[in-house]
Amino acid sequence: MHEIFTGTKREAVLKKMMRPRNRSISQLASEEGISEATLYNWRNEARTKGILLPDGDTGPEGWNARDKFAAVLESASLNEEETAEYCRRKGIYPHHLKLWHTACEAANDREKQVNIKLKSEQKANRKHIKDLEKELQRKEKALAKAAALLVLQKKVQAIWKDPEDE
Repeated sequence: MHEIFTGTKREAVLKKMMRPRNRSISQLASEEGISEATLYNWRNEARTKGILLPDGDTGPEGWNARDKFAAVLESASLNEEETAEYCRRKGIYPHHLKLWHTACEAANDREKQVNIKLKSEQKANRKHIKDLEKELQRKEKALAKAAALLVLQKKVQAIWKDPEDE
């Protein structure tokens, strides 16, 4: 029979995913007798509610971008002592928060740089297209001229054709 997991059971299992325990989903699944899929669903639901639940035993490096950003936001208004306490609870170091904060700022700059690069490439592409169109027009004129000369040559040959050749 399947056990019905109450909110308190779910909360207890989710706490085991957090620091300092920081159990991986596969460990919890075998310890608690809950399928990994259920645990992944619970973790994802908690994350959507703003609860930081980093990936198992990977440490701060395993935190996804969303969790890192949430940690930066949560700790932004904290003083040094509160930041240290926050970091102890989450199992990270203050330098992780500083790195993630810098990465968040750089992400905004990266988007700006990408937009500048795209605009530059678009401008170069438009110029290249314009040059190709000019080249195409020049070649079309030359082709039309060659066709006209060929027609004239055939007419001249028809006019000057020797009647005895017929």
